[in-house]
Parts: sequence; C-alpha cells; structure tokens
Amino acid sequence: MGKVTGFLEYDRQEQKYQLAADRVRHFREFTLPLDEHDLSKQAARCMDCGIPFCHGPTGCPVHNQIPDWNDLVYQSDWEEASRNLHSTNNFPEFTGRICPAPCEEACTLNLENQPVAIKTIEQAIADRAWNNGWVKPEPSATRTGKRVAVIGSGPAGMAAAQQLARVGHDVHVYEREPKAGGLLRYGIPDFKMEKRHIDRRVKQMEAEGVVFHYKANVGVNVPLEELTSQFDAVLFCGGAEEPRNPQLPGQDLDGVHYAMPYLVQSNRRVGAEPMPGNGELPILAAGKNVVVIGGGDTASDCVGTAFRQGALSVTQLDIRPRPPEREDKLTVWPYWPTKMRTSSSQAEGAEREFQAATLRLEGNRKGQLTGVVCARVDERRQPIEGSEFVLPADLVFMAIGFAGSVRKGLLEESGVAMDKRDNVIANDEDYLTSNPKIYVAGDMRRGQSLVVWAIREGRQAARSIDEALMGATVLPR
Repeated sequence: MGKVTGFLEYDRQEQKYQLAADRVRHFREFTLPLDEHDLSKQAARCMDCGIPFCHGPTGCPVHNQIPDWNDLVYQSDWEEASRNLHSTNNFPEFTGRICPAPCEEACTLNLENQPVAIKTIEQAIADRAWNNGWVKPEPSATRTGKRVAVIGSGPAGMAAAQQLARVGHDVHVYEREPKAGGLLRYGIPDFKMEKRHIDRRVKQMEAEGVVFHYKANVGVNVPLEELTSQFDAVLFCGGAEEPRNPQLPGQDLDGVHYAMPYLVQSNRRVGAEPMPGNGELPILAAGKNVVVIGGGDTASDCVGTAFRQGALSVTQLDIRPRPPEREDKLTVWPYWPTKMRTSSSQAEGAEREFQAATLRLEGNRKGQLTGVVCARVDERRQPIEGSEFVLPADLVFMAIGFAGSVRKGLLEESGVAMDKRDNVIANDEDYLTSNPKIYVAGDMRRGQSLVVWAIREGRQAARSIDEALMGATVLPR
C-alpha cells in the first residue's frame, strides 16, 4: 500500500491528452505524462483494503502485484518497482498504454468512482525503467539443448519466447509479416502505442538468444512438418483474425471493408513499410463520410485513424443500447461493468448512434457505396418498424468482432482439434493441443481477447513447455 491516509488526502488524477484539434494532425502518442510528484501522490492513494481485488483473479490477468509497486513508487524506489512489475509482466509498457485496465474497475476505491490510477503508474514505471537503462537482456547462463518453435510474434508469442529463452532453451519465432508484434504492430494505431516500444523489446529478446524468422508463414511457405521434426515443442500463437461476417446486402460495394485491412494498411503506411504486392487498393478516408459498424476497440481505432486521414465525418453504429453513465456498484463490482465509455478517438468528433442496426448498404450504378440504411432496435435487437434512417457514406468499416482463428494454412495442416468457435482446443493448465508436440496460447486458444490475457497465456504456456521438456520448471505460473 501507499500512504495510510493517501486516499483521503488526494483526488484521482489521470494523464491528460493533447487537444483533439492538435492530436488528429499526427499519428504519434498524445498522452501528457504526470510528473514524479503527482505520480507519488497517485501511488499514495493505494489503500490497505485487505483483499486487493486489483491483482486477481477479477482484476489483472497477469497478477501484477499492484499494491506492492504502488508503495515502492510512493517511497521513490522506482528501480525496485520496475523489478517487481517485470516479475509478472514481460511488457508493461504495452499494457500501460493499451490495456483497458480491469484492475482499476476492481479497485476498492472504485466503489466511490475514484480508483487508483494504476494504468498511469504502470506506464510511468515501465517508461522510467527504459529511460534509466534498467531494462537489460537476461540471457541464460546455461543451455538446455532443447529447441522450441513459436509461431506468431504477437504478445503471447513474444512473452512465451522470452520466458523460454531465459531458462536456456533455443527459441525460434516464426512470423509471417516483415516485422514482429502481430496485431500490436499492425492492428493497433501508433497514436495508441508507437512501434518503437516493440522494436526495443525485440532487440532485448534477440540479445537473450531468441531468433526471429520473418516472412515465414508456417503452413503456407514454411511446412509445419519441418518444425515438428526439428523442434522438441511447437507453440501456436497465431491469434484469431477471422472477421465476423455480418452478411449485409450490398457488402460487396466499393468502399465497404473489414476493419483490420484498413488498420493494417494505415500502420504499414505510418511505419514506412511497403504495401504487399497483392493488388490491394489503398483504403483512405480523406475527404469522405465514414461509417464504422461496431462499438468495440477496433471500431474506435478505425474512428481515430479516419480522423487523422482527413475524413469529413465519422459516425459509429452500435447495436447495443446506450449504457448508463455509471454502473450499479453493488451489483457488478469488482467485475468489468457495462457503462458509458468514450474513447479518445470518439472524443475527437465522432457521432455515435446507439440501438442502431445496419439493414443494408446502398450504392450507385457504378457499384460505389453511397449510404447505410439503419433502423432502431428493440430489447431483442430486432429492427423497429418505421424507425429506418439513412446515413450518407463513402466508406464503411465493419468492426463487429472476430469469428476465431484462420483455418487455412497452419491449422488445416496441423490437424489439431478445434471447437465450434474455431478456437484450438487446449486447457489453461498445460496448453497442450490434441497433438502431443504442439501447444497453443493466446487468442488462438481463447478467442479474441486483451493483450494482457495474451501475455498471461504466453507465460503460462512457456512454463508448461519447460516443465514437459525438463521434468521441472522455475518459471512462474
């Protein structure tokens, strides 16, 4: 805990943002960090609550020891706070930026709507650790002689690879893209997390002995059999990227796209990466009326990206009713509540339509999108007769979630058992698939989820693999 009476003396304070009119002119991060004095006061607010729901199981999936490092920050022992934080989380600078912070919702002070600013403090610890040179490679002093292949370099694959390398295994990561990071790099815009954070972690991991193989699409241009024959264990961390298909009339019109190809294109452009030579046309929002179908994080990322590209207008459609401004604490706390949330991207000028179903997409004779026909829905999400309205649109992004892992290629070749939701079947004890040599972690096992859950599963799968290969393990669970 921090100061005994800190939560009584200090109000909650969060990082501020650059003004919307300024930040939409660039793709850089736009948060304005708190100074050390303010961070100390925020850490001091961590109270002696008895049961710290913030660090599990309802709060933090990786079980960050939040009260401990809050106290260390209050005591100005930032280096020890960094050691503590890294003991449970391989990449706190990632989660400190893009995690929705279920820990704050589970904070006891959230009963008064004033939770400790945990996410802000976590980012500050991680950034200070990098700036002061405390984050260094941790190569193993001994080698086990065992070889492990990790397929996918998203947060689950990176976490697993780092853990396995640190106990002496020969770890090779196979990534289909030109750079590591998975959807951290290609799905999340730079204004939420700049990609330099991924690049320096990759350098750290390479210094620890991890070997990255890029443009290696296992199951397509690299046979899976080649890996299963050469490695003692193979870990699937390929994510769950199959988009959910709304099957809307007019979905084939020019100007209608799934969200992820749009975000990937934008991130490649910002990162000065060449576009793949597959005939894919540029998707740009400049000078266009944009409609985003969906109410989640991916939809919000489309909103912020469209504004930065110069969209004339952005409207976001959410089939759910407008949530209450505040939840009933005694009903849902310490679990994640349904309440009105406005992302930084939405605050940049998006129009939000709730209880709005998309009926069809309209176009002109040339096959070009011109509008979105919508209707209000009842409590069963059925269109209400006579409530139809039309939104003019030059560009539509469908961001209604993901339907599981892509089967073509790796999963088809592997033949591992899958469930009805197109997730690879494995429990969260050993992460072993129906093939005794193949493990799985992250979204490919649990379905589309949070970065922090991917890190947790990567760490746990690494422990399981190490124990299976060596008969015992020192890796934490």
